[in-house]
Amino acid sequence: MTIIYRAIALFILVFVFRCMFREKDFWKQVTATMVVIPLILRILLIK
Repeated sequence: MTIIYRAIALFILVFVFRCMFREKDFWKQVTATMVVIPLILRILLIK
């Protein structure tokens, strides 16, 4: 179950990273960064 959870979080993380680097607006990049940080922590199982 943990592997599936981590795979889903990694899947979402990849798309957010892709969106973050393609986006031109600075504030949308900042928002994407704020989403990326918790996803990385969840993949590493850090609470």
